[in-house]
Amino acid sequence: MLELTMVAVAGTDAGATAGMQMAEAASEPGAVLRVGRDAAVCGLVTPEDWLFVSRAHLEFRCGADGGWHLTWLRGSLPEPSSQVRLRVGERLRALAYGGSVPLPSGGNGEVVVQDRAGPRSVNVGFSHEA
Repeated sequence: MLELTMVAVAGTDAGATAGMQMAEAASEPGAVLRVGRDAAVCGLVTPEDWLFVSRAHLEFRCGADGGWHLTWLRGSLPEPSSQVRLRVGERLRALAYGGSVPLPSGGNGEVVVQDRAGPRSVNVGFSHEA
């Protein structure tokens, strides 16, 4: 089971948030959870006017072995308007535009999509039950 919790943060004050959303999916091969602006394809949806987030920005996909992978989907622009970082424990790493990484089995962490132009971010916490 993969559980996601998303919070949109506007401004420099961490208390200035735009609500919390949650989504989950069983760890079955082919299961997908997406984060982005398009509610038709994303289970977790950011504000529509947050153009630093693509219509489908992040994809969490379960592989044949029941392990989950995170992919930063490429948008329509050659260069992104945001940066994506993955935090697992004390380790923080940048995710490449269009890149994919495995999530730790039985672990948890956070994915942060940061607007390059201002103090806005989308914070997606994840918990993977093995």
